[in-house]
Amino acid sequence: MARRIDPYSLRLFVTTAAEGSIARAAAKENIAPSALSRRIADLEHAFDVKLLVRSPKGIELTHAGVVVCERGRQFDKDLQTLARDVLELDGQVGGVVRLFANMSSMIGFLPERLKAFSALHPSVRIALSERDTSDVVRACLDDETDVGVCVKTDSSAGLECWPFALDPLIVVLPNRHPLSREDRLGFATAMDYPLIRVHPGGALDNLLGANAAKIGKQFKPAVVVSSFDIACRMIEVGLGIAVMPQSAATAYAGSRKFVRRPLAETWAARELCIYALRKSPRHRAVQELIEALRG
Repeated sequence: MARRIDPYSLRLFVTTAAEGSIARAAAKENIAPSALSRRIADLEHAFDVKLLVRSPKGIELTHAGVVVCERGRQFDKDLQTLARDVLELDGQVGGVVRLFANMSSMIGFLPERLKAFSALHPSVRIALSERDTSDVVRACLDDETDVGVCVKTDSSAGLECWPFALDPLIVVLPNRHPLSREDRLGFATAMDYPLIRVHPGGALDNLLGANAAKIGKQFKPAVVVSSFDIACRMIEVGLGIAVMPQSAATAYAGSRKFVRRPLAETWAARELCIYALRKSPRHRAVQELIEALRG
């Protein structure tokens, strides 16, 4: 092959394939879309084959693009491993550590611990991605991430697990709501009022739906939103109430416009855990991050 394959361009192509959009991939990799597009064009020139087809709806991989994406993903993983191994030979802690985390851990606990970790290990870059709990666990099992933080789950056989934080579910209400006089609220009582659904299909949404079915009620929220901050805006103007993690309520519903009450059910006592594929030895940067997250 006449031209050399640039590893960075290959990584950008893999990210673009995963995101399904040049614009989203550029934002994730912190590069201008035009520069990313040129990198992919250079990669196609190096392979002398079309890798993707662009359209107003996004991108679609060619057959060659699918092969390059699959091999490129493994190549990037091996390259990051090589970089960490070489640094460790020199006694340094560096390289890239992949971290997948669910929404509530990213809102309430991770930022401060990651900031402290980065101060101690400036040569380590954290590749942080938000995922649902089920996707975090699956990524750990498939070795697609080095560390995962999410709600404690029973479907984690084959992974090492450490406590991360307690993040119980609470009910967030607008000030002067009829239920604000209660010290704690049962889920059935909360369901008698208009509910706000957050992140349909996520772990919390599925949990609420399953427990509504157990008590013979239909989980039919009045408003559906994608995030906890938007849910709190809806609560603030009186469009409904919501069950959410304490971390999210602390971040977005801490003013006097809101009332927060514990959810009485035992299943509301959620625990967040750190997960990692069982490995021995484990890369030093990954192990250092795990120790930092454990506090």
